[in-house]
Amino acid sequence: MRISIHNAQRRFKIDAVALRRLAVALAELAMARQPDTPQWREVTVYLLDDEGIAPINQAVMRHDGATDVVTQRYEPLPGEPPGLIGEIFVNVERACRAAPRRRGWSADRELALYLAHGIDHLTGADDRAPAGRARMRRRELAWLRKLSLTPLFRTDNIKN
Repeated sequence: MRISIHNAQRRFKIDAVALRRLAVALAELAMARQPDTPQWREVTVYLLDDEGIAPINQAVMRHDGATDVVTQRYEPLPGEPPGLIGEIFVNVERACRAAPRRRGWSADRELALYLAHGIDHLTGADDRAPAGRARMRRRELAWLRKLSLTPLFRTDNIKN
């Protein structure tokens, strides 16, 4: 499985190695949840800000404005090797803004939650109904509790 990180926002310094390590660990937890699904071939994580994610949110979800995370899943084309191909668009700016509203929660944890949510969607999880949304959130928080979260933001660069 190949996981690539592309940082397209410039306001926050992110530890790409730590984020990639987290993405791999979350992907392994997600795949273990559904052992009959195809293995993952390639996942690209794009780090964006409000301005960068808004057009993606409009194009993919038909929603105006910024959001926290958008996920796209692609099946391989005929003749390509089997395996899941996915893109996760994560809003780093929103993670920094949202974290202080949760007691005892850091921007690192919020960003990790967005990544977990995107990975959960890649496995086919659906949050359109309240019950599905609640199941996803419980699962994502359980995944984060299992992992040792290392800092994702480089220090002293989080400004609200």
